[in-house]
Amino acid sequence: MSPSECSGRTLAFLGDAVWSLTVREDLILRKETRGSQLQKKSVHYVSAYAQAEFYRRLHEEGFFTEAEEDIFRRGRNGHAGTVPAHTDVGTYRISTGFEALIGALYLEGKQERIGQIWDKVRTMTGREV
Repeated sequence: MSPSECSGRTLAFLGDAVWSLTVREDLILRKETRGSQLQKKSVHYVSAYAQAEFYRRLHEEGFFTEAEEDIFRRGRNGHAGTVPAHTDVGTYRISTGFEALIGALYLEGKQERIGQIWDKVRTMTGREV
């Protein structure tokens, strides 16, 4: 399946799972094994607020290609239906765009690029996961 065959929301649905798996896999590879710590640490990377901030910072740096920005806009501009009560609409839409980008990269077989985004996010947060 190609990203062009999917709606922005569908790409975001997939991207959410891929991003969460990327974060969780890294936590485990770094020998984080306590359940409570795994969850607390993963939230710093998988929440809507975190994802929106990652996108904003990477965007400001010009990190994304024009094609990636187009996919982000598809996800961001998709009709969300409902927004979680704990997240404002703007933040939710940006995080949805970020997730759509991750989903599209996954479908295109660009796991290396997802890894580059993850590495950049870990570096810019200054957190050792």
